Formats: sequence, C-alpha cells, structure tokens
Amino acid sequence: MPGLIRGVARTAAIAGTATAVSNRVSRRQAGRWASQEQQQYAQEPPPQQQYAAPPPPAQAGMDDKLAQLKELGELKTAGVLNELEFEQQKARILAG
Repeated sequence: MPGLIRGVARTAAIAGTATAVSNRVSRRQAGRWASQEQQQYAQEPPPQQQYAAPPPPAQAGMDDKLAQLKELGELKTAGVLNELEFEQQKARILAG
C-alpha cells in the first residue's frame, strides 16, 4: 500500500508541476503578444476602413407578398403562430 500512495503522490506532484509551468508559459506568451500589439498600434495608426453602402432593399413583388401571407396563414392554422404573432408578421409583410 505505501508504494501505491507514493506512486499517486509522485503523479500528483508531476501533474501539478506541469500545470504550473504550462500556465506560466501561457501568461508569458500572452504578455509578450499584448506588448507587441501595443507597440504596433503606437508606431502606426490603424488603417481607415471604408464601408460600402448597403444595397437598397429588394422590392418584393405582389406575388412574393402573397406567397408569404399564404405561408403565414398556414403557420397560424397549424398552431405555430398565435393571433398576435400572426398580425405582427402580416403587418411586417404588408409594410415591406
């Protein structure tokens, strides 16, 4: 039994040491990367980003609206949507 306990204790000590070393290495690397990033930003300003204007919303034709309303009615009939949800979605489709 003492041999077993000694083996378990040795394994625990090795695992604990390995974990501590791994954590220390991770912290050092994170610190180095953070300092490198700070130096980069201090040396040169970040580039200006240009954004394209969003495309205009596509105009849904009457056929598309009718198809959406039909599907919405089927969802309400199936019990997926309640009356309030149905009315909200119907208004959204008709407004769009």
